[in-house]
Formats: sequence, C-alpha cells, structure tokens
Amino acid sequence: MGKSAAHIVWDWNGTLFHDNDAIIGATNAAFVELGLEPITLERYRALYCVPVPRFYERLLGRLPTDAEWELMDEVFHRYYAEHRVRCGLTEGAAELLAEWRRAGRSQSLLSMYVHDELVPLVRGFGIEPHFVRVDGRTGPSGGSKAEHMVRHLQALAAVEPERTVVIGDAADDAVAALHVGAKAVLYTGGSHGRASLEVVGVPVVDSLAEAVEVAQELAA
Repeated sequence: MGKSAAHIVWDWNGTLFHDNDAIIGATNAAFVELGLEPITLERYRALYCVPVPRFYERLLGRLPTDAEWELMDEVFHRYYAEHRVRCGLTEGAAELLAEWRRAGRSQSLLSMYVHDELVPLVRGFGIEPHFVRVDGRTGPSGGSKAEHMVRHLQALAAVEPERTVVIGDAADDAVAALHVGAKAVLYTGGSHGRASLEVVGVPVVDSLAEAVEVAQELAA
C-alpha cells in the first residue's frame, strides 16, 4: 500500500458495533451505585462526553471521587460484557468494509474498548481481515483518544495523516483526528445526537454508507 492511498480509521462502539442498548443499560447499572436516576438514550446522547468522568460530572454536579469512579467503571464493564452478546454490527458495516478493501484502500480500527476483549469480538464477526491493524485500549479507562491515535498511526508506517479519515460517533473521534492532522466524519447513530456533533465543525452523516462516501472525498 503506497503512501498516496486513502485510509480510514474506524471507531468501534456506536460506529461499526451497534451497541447502544448495552451501553445505556451498563450506564444505568453504574448510576444505581450512586443513586442516580436512569438515563434515556436521548439524554445520554445530549450529555455524553469524554473523558467519561466529565460525563458523570454533568449528571452529579461534581466529579466522582476516585472510589466512585472505580466502582462505576467496574459495574459498567461487567454489565456491558454480559449484554454485548445481543448486539451486532451496524447495518451495512460488513459490506462497506469489504468494498473499501476490494477497492485497494486500507482501513484500521481504533477503539477505547479494552484490547484483549475487542480483538476476539471483531474476529467473531469475521471482519478482522479487512483491517491492517486493530487497536483497543491497553491502559486505564476514562482518558482521551488523541494519544491513542498518535500511537495507532505511528504503527501504520504506510499511512499519511493527511490522507486519513477517522469515522466515529463521538466528538472525541474528531478531536483525535485533528490532533494527528487527519480528517473526520461523524455518524449520528451512536453515542451523540446530531446537535452535539455539528458543533465540532466536521461533516456529520446519518449512515455509515454516507460516512464512507464523504471519507473518500475528504481523502482525495
């Protein structure tokens, strides 16, 4: 793959993996630990942000203590691991990945989901061969995606940031893209609603098919 080739960095949760139900359920299970009221998907999309402790701050009126954060984080991931099995790929995702690869272009996957759980999940859907690299989080949760993006692209020696487009469902995906000199397209089907995404200043689309079309234009 030459340096002139367009490259997509895909996000996982809420983008390729349609796990909204598991995310909301896990979030509400964590909220129970602090006596918070359950949250709807609409409210979640309006308030969600990263780092995740700031999301909890918006709901609590303060940052959670270290002990509260550890408890909520543990409950969230335990619940999510139990319920993600009922979730599947976003409609059309597998076909889009295959088409991009058949066109001779490269793509990779970068997620803040823990690496050792991400890889077998991706492999189980039969889509791992479409990616030149799959990276999940290896450090503690709650951080920003930007530094992970730096390491991800450094490991992809044949990829130029200016020909790279990040496709994700959260403002943090765009921030991470801009941090490395890449472009971004944000998808409304995941953790953020359109209003929350449009303030970032990058293209916002309602389907992954649209996202790929825009990515191809941006990387041209």
